Amino acid sequence: MTEVEKQRNRVLAPQVINALKNRNMEAFYAETKEDARKLALDIIPTGSTVGWGGVMSAHEIGLTKTLMEGDYNVLERDTITDPEEKTRIEKAIITDCDYFICSANGMSENGVIVNVDGNSNRVSALAYGPKHVLMIVGMNKLVHSEEDAYRRAKYIASPINAQRFGLDTPCAKYGKCMECQHEQCICCQILITRYSRHKDRIKVILVNEELGF
Repeated sequence: MTEVEKQRNRVLAPQVINALKNRNMEAFYAETKEDARKLALDIIPTGSTVGWGGVMSAHEIGLTKTLMEGDYNVLERDTITDPEEKTRIEKAIITDCDYFICSANGMSENGVIVNVDGNSNRVSALAYGPKHVLMIVGMNKLVHSEEDAYRRAKYIASPINAQRFGLDTPCAKYGKCMECQHEQCICCQILITRYSRHKDRIKVILVNEELGF
């Protein structure tokens, strides 16, 4: 990300933060990955039960590693190989988490958040369950409109994530969405978050870095 792009983000971020607040979400701005990690740790009290889905952005700022090494009860499923145990942890994340950590596949300038999911554990936790949701969102995810956020999620993020997970989907093979009905489809569920009924349950940290996909 160039300095010119970062400057654009600096003047845009307050407008996006205000838009998110108008949608009953709490929003923050961090200039760097290090700032974002420190801010996230200020938000999450020690002793909290935390969990996450597939969240490259939180990994990239070092948040997940810090939480696993700190005084937190981490419901960690990334290293679990037993399918039944992995499913148990994913369900516990939805029902037991104080803080669920995730990101966005796309976000509009007026604060609408779009996520796509294959197993749907991630969008389930975002929509309902955990007491708090903390989203780490690189400014590279920001686009003009809700429609642009949908397109980014489905046509840019999904093929990249399908390749990252080693899936056998058409988008992984050809690098673009083929509107498939493949058994490994990564965009089975599409969640549009336009408002938080519970004030400040969803907290968003906008980071002036390129994070995730």
